[in-house]
Amino acid sequence: MNANATKPRRGRRRFLLGALGIGGALVVGWGVMPPRSRVGGAGIFPEHNGEIALNGWIKITPDGSVVLAMPRVEMGQGIHTALSMLAAEELDIPLSRVSIESPPVERIYGNVVAMGIGSLPVHPDSEDKTWARALAWMMSKVAREIGLIITGGSSSVADGWQPVREAAATARAALVEAAAREWNVPAAQVSIRDGRLIGPGGRQATFGSMAQTAQGISAPSSVRLKPASQYQWIGKPAPRNDLAAKTDGSARFSIDVRPPGMLYAAVVMCPVFGGKLKTFQSKAALSMPGVRYVMPFEGSAGGAPGVAVVADHYWQARQALAAVEPVWDNGPHAALDSAGIRQQLVNALNSDKGGFTYRSMGDGLNAFDNTGGGIIVEAEYTAPYLAHATMEPMNCTAQVTKDGVQLWAPTQVATLAQVVAARAAGVDRDKVHIDIPFIGGGFGRRLESDFVGQAVTIATRTEGRPVQVIWSREDDIRHDFYRPQAIARLKARVEHGKVTAIASRSAGQSILAGELDRLFGAPSAGIDRYTVEGLFDLPYEIEHEHIAHVSVDLPVPIGFWRSVGHSYAGFFLEGFLNEVAAVARLDPLAMRRDLLRAHPRELKVLEAAAQAAGWGQPLAPGADGAPRARGIALHPSFGSVVAQVAEVSLKDGKPRVHRVVCAVDCGTVVNPRIVEQQMESAVIFGLTAALYGRIDIKDGQVVQSNFPDYPVLKMAETPVIETHIVPSAAAPTGVGEIGVPPIAPAVAHAVAQLTGKPVRQLPMA
Repeated sequence: MNANATKPRRGRRRFLLGALGIGGALVVGWGVMPPRSRVGGAGIFPEHNGEIALNGWIKITPDGSVVLAMPRVEMGQGIHTALSMLAAEELDIPLSRVSIESPPVERIYGNVVAMGIGSLPVHPDSEDKTWARALAWMMSKVAREIGLIITGGSSSVADGWQPVREAAATARAALVEAAAREWNVPAAQVSIRDGRLIGPGGRQATFGSMAQTAQGISAPSSVRLKPASQYQWIGKPAPRNDLAAKTDGSARFSIDVRPPGMLYAAVVMCPVFGGKLKTFQSKAALSMPGVRYVMPFEGSAGGAPGVAVVADHYWQARQALAAVEPVWDNGPHAALDSAGIRQQLVNALNSDKGGFTYRSMGDGLNAFDNTGGGIIVEAEYTAPYLAHATMEPMNCTAQVTKDGVQLWAPTQVATLAQVVAARAAGVDRDKVHIDIPFIGGGFGRRLESDFVGQAVTIATRTEGRPVQVIWSREDDIRHDFYRPQAIARLKARVEHGKVTAIASRSAGQSILAGELDRLFGAPSAGIDRYTVEGLFDLPYEIEHEHIAHVSVDLPVPIGFWRSVGHSYAGFFLEGFLNEVAAVARLDPLAMRRDLLRAHPRELKVLEAAAQAAGWGQPLAPGADGAPRARGIALHPSFGSVVAQVAEVSLKDGKPRVHRVVCAVDCGTVVNPRIVEQQMESAVIFGLTAALYGRIDIKDGQVVQSNFPDYPVLKMAETPVIETHIVPSAAAPTGVGEIGVPPIAPAVAHAVAQLTGKPVRQLPMA
């Protein structure tokens, strides 16, 4: 190579290095700047019927009421009420005068908390360190720019706590300034009481009369939020704003939408994981009453392929499916079964491959090499696949026209639903509009968008008419994205009455890897905190720790299930600690107290639950004479801490749960009644899984199909549930999922005392 040939290469190298230097400076400069405001401009929030938008979250109606942008979906968790309370608080307006409206898919409504530091495998004890604070800062900025609109991760109140109050306070400041200008007085002489502006001499005005002037007033660079001492709404029980509609039947769910000209679709999907459609028959189905179309479809966003029948009425479509007679290519996984899956997990645990170590403290695994006079306890714990089984089955209504796509979709993640719908219809994202009514249960299932892509694909062939796709319960159970099956091998060392070392090595599928692959075809980095959350971030002060996980690639589709990895990790860790206490002859409460000396928040919650439950006091037999026992568990998740004590007896050898006492610290409580409701919901949901939940695989497909073989807790089986809220001045943390993880180990602990044998496998019944 001659000298002249080398010059361009050197020049390119200098250019690239220079660009990296400039880019690096820009990145650093961007990184130290505060995250952009999430209040947004008035132009973001569309105005209707004389409304005046004061920013991206708040509109004022002509009669002086308030409309709040509501980017989070209501799935029964009370979030519409809680966020409305935040706006009412800062605007000093009665809660009854705050209504909600779904805004467009805009980045200011993205969920920063769900995508922040909590999505990374950072131990809570490290969150105050400089590097962790810097990482959290950067993550919040990135999340703000991405603007992923998502309802999940028990994050809605935590995420809305700042922007909703800031938006309401900004609107308040504008209204006060508008009144001050109108009355020619200093703004300090204008106040707000019960949704009315009050001025000197008793002058009054409605929000509506000042809204137009207020819209033209520049937002202040900062606003003063109410101190807790002045709260009128926050922290007090308030009726839910969806109560009346859900009581009188007027509440509109996605399955209730009826756009003009709507058709109905029923589907049959390949039952075998990874299978394909070979052939089907359409002639007989098309001759049946009301049937308009019979069409095949490919799987979308991880969903299964199949055939759809579109008809004038749903029953017509469902009846015609029997005539389609699909023939499937079962593919490479037709021999997959539960025993084989378990063996693959066991093989992974037995292999020399260490997986990924999420936490190693002290001597780590070496702490078990020379145990001296210590006691070593070892156990293997197992949790099965679980379906979501939401009360409202999967459904979606889609209309595809030359103008774009209109969706009526029960989605928890509007941003990704928009992406999947645009991909299915072959249009740009901004051509997809989504209406999200009430959702009849989510639990993480509706974080997926397979049913959205399926509906849009079908609607592309219905000549502009909207089509509502409704799955049967069997479709729903057998085509879920399941909570992953997992196995954990745990080991502990006890010396002089104290746990001094603990290790966990678990195996299971990666939730994050599956999600990235089916949505974007992107590989995972191999690290997935969701698989080990609740293990690597345990709250106890134990000198030597080693927490590792081996990811196993399996064809069973998995996804986010209420409380995600915490749902099984809580059972593994807390169940094992109770077993350790039994072997070492330690009181499980006293053992935990000793391990929580450096964690006063967790200790306070533990003490509250134990005291309320009467821990240590004799427990009388039930009316049937059956002995009863108490079990205890503590589990932090989603920024909150929950401890539970369960009172249990055995009937015909099966657990019967009579009473559950919950103590919870979830930061500042917006509406204590909603917290109580969510704890009750979580206990029932978690008990269902602990006593009955399991998904089995045979011949490459799911065995269970409906509630007779995938049962849920019945009303007569539901225990008395008591909730005790531990006061806190901290910002709100999660509520919707936090009651699930402790219930299985608490019940298992009680059962172990009644039987004398540890419970290491779910379900128990």
